Amino acid sequence: MLASYAVAGLPALERTLVVGVLNVTPDSFSDGGRYADRTAAIAHGFELVAAGADIVDVGGESTRPGAERVEPEIEADRVIPVVRELTAAGVVVSVDTTRAVIAEAALDAGAAIVNDVSGGTADPAMVKVVAAAGCPYVIVHSRGPSTDMQTRAAYDDVVAEVCGELSMRVDAAADAGVERTRIIVDPGLGFAKEAEHNWALLAHLDTLDALGFPLLVGASRKAFLGRLLAAPDGTVRPVDRRDDATTALTAVLAEANVWGVRVHAVRASADAVRVVSAWQHGSAP
Repeated sequence: MLASYAVAGLPALERTLVVGVLNVTPDSFSDGGRYADRTAAIAHGFELVAAGADIVDVGGESTRPGAERVEPEIEADRVIPVVRELTAAGVVVSVDTTRAVIAEAALDAGAAIVNDVSGGTADPAMVKVVAAAGCPYVIVHSRGPSTDMQTRAAYDDVVAEVCGELSMRVDAAADAGVERTRIIVDPGLGFAKEAEHNWALLAHLDTLDALGFPLLVGASRKAFLGRLLAAPDGTVRPVDRRDDATTALTAVLAEANVWGVRVHAVRASADAVRVVSAWQHGSAP
């Protein structure tokens, strides 16, 4: 079992947290377009909370492999009104962005956490914004922009290299003034990684844990699950049929005591982390 960490500025729970994904985009790999409408996005945010999400992660720019960037004004128009409405109702919101200007606007609108899939490499101003805000910061491992990151999925030892690169990004954030007690690390499954890299990282959570920071894992509906569950003829399991596998992985991760899981279908994962917690503690919370 991994070490148990609390994140300064966030409630401490005796179980794995569930982070619900809210993509306010037309082109995300899993649910692109379903919540591109502002009203639909806000409603879905509340649905995620009702289903058991502890945090709602709002993003306005797809980071799937090959995705093109959108203009900052478009990203802001998608994200900020949604953040404002959800936080006004007491929802704990993280903003999924690589841009400092979007992070700053979202924090001003009430967001509590910045989730940066570039780990601070896409925008040098990001760590300064986070440090000034004194908010929790998710540092995700990736290599390069979405448009070409999969061309960089070459490792001699993926676990050692991801840990080393995460350590460098943590140090850069800390040097800029981000408090280490507010840092969360994410190995970035699928970001500049092939299926075998993802499974190797999942098999060595203890090595990632040795970095000394809370661990967030985002495996929900990703392609490596679809490939694992391919049909006999090799047809990859479609995105909309990967939720059972996601829930199974949530249970495994919760048993390992990871800090959080980032998922699309919240209810099943919320049930899973609560069942695991009751089993671990020998009683319901």
